[in-house]
Amino acid sequence: MKQFFITLAAVVTALALIFVALPIGLIAWVVAASKPTVPNAVVLSLDLRQKMTDQSQNSPLSFITGSGLSTLDVVTTLHHAADDAKVKGVFIRLPEGGMSPSAAEEIRNAIIYVRRANKPVIAHSQGLYPDTMVVASYMLGASSGNLWMQPHSSFQVTGISTSTMFLKRAFDKYGIKAEYEQRYEFKNAVNPYLYSDYTPAHREATLGWMGSIYKSMIGYVAADRRTDAGKLQTTLEAGPYAAEQALKLGLVDKLGQVQEAEDAALKGAGDGAKIMDISDYERTISPSYSGDVIAVIDGEGAIVTGRADSGNSLTSRNSNMVSDEIAGAFYKAAKDKSVKAIVFRVSSPGGSDTASDQISQAMQAAKAAGKPVVVSMGEYAASGGYWVSAGASSIVANPSTLTGSIGVFGGKFAIGDALSRFGIDSHDISVGGDYSQAFSQSQNFSPTQRAAISNWIDEIYNGFVTHVAAGRKLPEATVREIAKGRVWTGEQALGLKLVDKLGGFYDAVDVAKGLAKIDSKADFRLVNYGTQTGLFGATRDSVHAGISALKALSFLGWAMSDPKAEAVMSQISDQRLREQGATILAPEPYQPSVR
Repeated sequence: MKQFFITLAAVVTALALIFVALPIGLIAWVVAASKPTVPNAVVLSLDLRQKMTDQSQNSPLSFITGSGLSTLDVVTTLHHAADDAKVKGVFIRLPEGGMSPSAAEEIRNAIIYVRRANKPVIAHSQGLYPDTMVVASYMLGASSGNLWMQPHSSFQVTGISTSTMFLKRAFDKYGIKAEYEQRYEFKNAVNPYLYSDYTPAHREATLGWMGSIYKSMIGYVAADRRTDAGKLQTTLEAGPYAAEQALKLGLVDKLGQVQEAEDAALKGAGDGAKIMDISDYERTISPSYSGDVIAVIDGEGAIVTGRADSGNSLTSRNSNMVSDEIAGAFYKAAKDKSVKAIVFRVSSPGGSDTASDQISQAMQAAKAAGKPVVVSMGEYAASGGYWVSAGASSIVANPSTLTGSIGVFGGKFAIGDALSRFGIDSHDISVGGDYSQAFSQSQNFSPTQRAAISNWIDEIYNGFVTHVAAGRKLPEATVREIAKGRVWTGEQALGLKLVDKLGGFYDAVDVAKGLAKIDSKADFRLVNYGTQTGLFGATRDSVHAGISALKALSFLGWAMSDPKAEAVMSQISDQRLREQGATILAPEPYQPSVR
């Protein structure tokens, strides 16, 4: 048996080399071989027509599968390109519909940074059509200073609209009961299940953030096109227009096909210039290894408890803000003596209160270790997204970031009556108190269950308010007045002291440098402190498991050299065979020694 385990250990070691070490080596070789080179004169091509995330979703297999754009990837790459002598300009394809206004603002700032480096930017549109945030797409195109449109396309930038589908009457018809508690009247996430139309508070809040974003977009376009904001708004709202009319009205700069616009960008870059996709260019950027470290912690998606499961996907990372992962990144950065400050990028609609609190406490531990933490808000940082942000040393938000929403809701759908109408009977059975059945979907809340749920929601809400008041150093009464579950834009939040500064990621970096007393002209490094996921994360886990298995096999090999251990293992093996009905030869029984 000893020889068996020695042989097994050798086999496992060989398999580890074949299936772990060899693939890693091959991947490293392929990645290195596939790394593009930058021509001496290049125009970066940025296609914004694809769906974008706020933060990078790249994986180790992105060179094979491709990867979507993220706002931060675009912004950081454009900043690098502005300082690269080989990059002569940028060519942008605009979406025909809308895009995140916060992302548009942040990319606009990066485009202006490129233009200030005397590098021309051309944006091309094949039409701007009705969409909730098409004004954001137009605003981004206007920032180029050279906006082209395809002839005979449509220019339909006349405002912002949104639509909400209310399900209350359908629920009543089919016997579905939405049982929810909200804190308070502006916490309208579940209003479509509870009402048949906008409540006054729901309407007020929605019009409030829409109006704020619209005003910001108009202001940016007016500044970039050097025109009066009021006159521009009047012209836009008198539309829609054909591309030819938009040109006459000064809303765009030139008409032409996509290829003509691209050729113009290449011509402006000089002889021999090549077009290069911004994603390919990004892969050529080498990280800096000099200067003080500013840790960057990414947080995008719903906030949930637990750990990031690196085995879920070979090609992407976790799409949620997982509390163990984010908190762990804070603790790791807090212990790293090279880290002088932390920038926490938040783009989240909210989630679990306990997960949010876990992340918040980890942030406080980092601050206690002498690391200032600056939050950079992306598309939104609402509800739990604001909870995790409130205790930061400073908060930076884009003017159109949806933030605040200091509020709570909780409840369930009771569908027992609906199921019974289709001949399905659902009955509960439980032991314990009445509350044990509170979240059964078979029935409505009982009065005592409703009271318990209400108290629970109150406790969370009051804790949220207290947390924000302490983190933002505001009177609790002030926080209660501006809370009530209301969503604000970053621009509105600045006036309410819910954020400290308007701006994007690099503005947050500048604030972090100031708080850490890093000289504004000194070299510094941005180092991501997230948990490794995707293929490399899965490989890491496989290696760890392989090491553990080899250790166990080594122990067994050693144990098999002891005749006592061998006899015990033989008895265990024989017993398992007996349980399976096998016939064996009985060994000599093991007689324990007395020591």
